Parts: sequence; structure tokens; C-alpha cells
Amino acid sequence: MKRFILIVLAFCASFASAQPSVSKTGVYSCGKQPKQVLFSPDNKYIILPLLDDNGFDIFSVEDKKVERRINPPEASKTGFAEGLFIPEKNAFFVSQMTTGKIHEYSYPGFVYRRSINTDGTWSKFIAYSPEKNMLAVSNWVSNDVSLIDYDSGKVLRKISTGKAPRGLYFLNKGASIISLSFEGGLIEQFATDTGKKEKSLYVKDAAMRHIVVSSDGKEAYISDMFHRSVLKLDLAGFKITQSVKVFNNPNTIDLYQDRWLFVSCRGPNNPQDYTKRSPVNGKVLVIDSTDMSIVKEIPGGNQPTGLDVSSDGRFLCFSDFQDAKVELFKIE
Repeated sequence: MKRFILIVLAFCASFASAQPSVSKTGVYSCGKQPKQVLFSPDNKYIILPLLDDNGFDIFSVEDKKVERRINPPEASKTGFAEGLFIPEKNAFFVSQMTTGKIHEYSYPGFVYRRSINTDGTWSKFIAYSPEKNMLAVSNWVSNDVSLIDYDSGKVLRKISTGKAPRGLYFLNKGASIISLSFEGGLIEQFATDTGKKEKSLYVKDAAMRHIVVSSDGKEAYISDMFHRSVLKLDLAGFKITQSVKVFNNPNTIDLYQDRWLFVSCRGPNNPQDYTKRSPVNGKVLVIDSTDMSIVKEIPGGNQPTGLDVSSDGRFLCFSDFQDAKVELFKIE
């Protein structure tokens, strides 16, 4: 019996460590410049905030098509950058850079609820702390983070950060928040109650974009577009312990099975203007977070940007920013 148990445990360990296999379901059209993609909590839909279009698209995973376009207030000003579901509030938020607002909708249904002014300029990433019942929004141009009471929608305080803050993550049950500085090379941790800086780490010339954290809260993974790298950050010591060079302009990261990092890489910039089509298509890489080795490459379209893995682990999707497409894959 003991021998049987050992065999089963060995098999389970081997299965858990197996590299994820992905197979393409299809490539589908959407609105202009899909900046982010995110699965709904029930994994029935993929939401695509559109940077150069008048709202966000709702893509049906079952029907494999955009089902509808949602037009928030002042939709003609475009600039929809990031989204966030808060399942316990039956809520979905989308940020609009051009107005400095975040718009709230119900989910299911996507019925408009309200718009919240961040009091910041060029608002991008949104995070939520259930313990504090608090939203956080990074403001790219005003160089600060807005902390917002969910119930009232009022800005509690604004935290000054390094230049061009983007990625955010609440820590310590909402007592702290990490902010990534895209143009200042800083990883900063602040106390949410006071706004006081608790920790800071400078990486020369770094252009940090997105952060995800392991389930045990011990390590964070950060994309650095300038150095074409993904960094592993020890959160207790607040130091970088490992890094790996990836393809040009790594953007969004997601952690699968608490081990495998999916990373969208936009590809090299257009030499005339980085906002134009890349001369080479991008790709999505899969990294083994245990040793930060690249184990798989998935070809993408022009400028893969947004990326998400469904909560049930069955699907991967990413957006091809310049192609106005979303790509869907099965994970096995």
C-alpha cells in the first residue's frame, strides 16, 4: 500500500510539473487597438478595452465573436485602457485615460452604474483590495496613484510615485500597495493608510509595466520593456533574485498553476514611431518561474499586448494591438 501511495504521489508531482500545452482555437476581429483582454469571472466572455475606439468589446467564448460593444459616457473621447472585475461586488470597471475616469458596470449584464473621477491625469491600471474595500488607479501623466473608497467613489488620497506609474498590486491585506514606474525605473511600496513610502528599488533605465504575485505572496514577477526582461522580486527582502531576457517589449504577464508565466511580447518598435505597426510580429512566451527559463514560444500577430488565462485554466487569450484581433487558445 505504501509503495502504491508513493507511486501516485510521484505521478501527481510529475503531472503538476508538466509544461502547459496550447492549441489555437482561432483569431477573431475586434475594435481598434485592443489594449487589454480579460476573462469574465464565469469565463463566458473576454472583455477588450479599446484604446482607439469608443468603448470596450464583449467577445463570446462560446460563439467565437464579438457579441456587443459597450459605449461608456464620453465614449467618443476613446482612450479605454484597462479593465477589472470585482466578483464580490458583481462589478466590472474600465479606465478611460482621456477623461481620468473609471466607469463601473454590473456583471452579469454590463448595466452602467456610475463613473468615478480619479482626480488624476491619464488613468490606466486598476486594482482592488477587498479588505480595505478600496480601489487603486495609476495615473500615467500626473505621476500618482488614486486610492478610492468603493462605496462612496471618493478619492481618499493620492500617492505621489515615480514617473509614469502603471502596474499596481495590493499587499498585506490592503495595508500596502506596490506601484511600478514605467519611466522612472522604480518599484515602490507604499502604506495605503498614510501614503508613506515603505520600500523602494531602482533599476537603471527600466520601463516596468505589469506585476503579478505568487499565491503565497512571497514573490512577484515584473515585465521590464526596456531591458526586454521579466524579473523575479523577493517581496520580503525587496530585491530582484532572478531575471530572464525575453523578446522585445514584454507587456502583460499571467501566472498559470502558480508556476508558468505567460508573457506577451509586442516585438520591436517601428523605427519611425513606436505607435505604428512593428516591423516584426510579436509572440507570447511561457516561462518556468522555478528557474526563469523560457520553455515555449507562441507566435502572435502585430503587437501582442493584453493577455489573460481563464480562471479555470482552460483558455489563454491575447490581443494583437495593431491588427485589431484577439487570439484564443486551449490549454491542456
